Amino acid sequence: MAEFPDERQLVLRARSQLDQWTRSARIKAYSELFEGDDPILSPEEIRLLDALDSELERRGGDGVWGTDQYGIHAAGTSSSDSPLGVVCVYHPQITKDSVLRGGDDLDDETEERLNAALWRYSERVATLVEAELDEFVRRT
Repeated sequence: MAEFPDERQLVLRARSQLDQWTRSARIKAYSELFEGDDPILSPEEIRLLDALDSELERRGGDGVWGTDQYGIHAAGTSSSDSPLGVVCVYHPQITKDSVLRGGDDLDDETEERLNAALWRYSERVATLVEAELDEFVRRT
């Protein structure tokens, strides 16, 4: 088994990179899931998410794209030999009483499809960030 630097120091150094990794992972995950030949939502549903995002930003919030949050944890994952892993600690979700729901009248089926897409997006971002983290640990 490989020797790793002091875990606490490794986590602190990795956390200093987390924002940068998250930004690039969000771009890649969005492109993979919502653009191209086989997006997971219809163009109308993507426009709806973008409209919700704009409305929330106008209110001074972070919007839909950017409310997901990630953390680095010790003990790695079953899919990695790394001593560290990444977890999504906040998945954006639209609910009837959620600020993300806004004033729009979404039917339950559309709400569920949007929430499933947001969940999948956040989990893809976490996977991409964890790949960056694994590479960081290998170089350290």
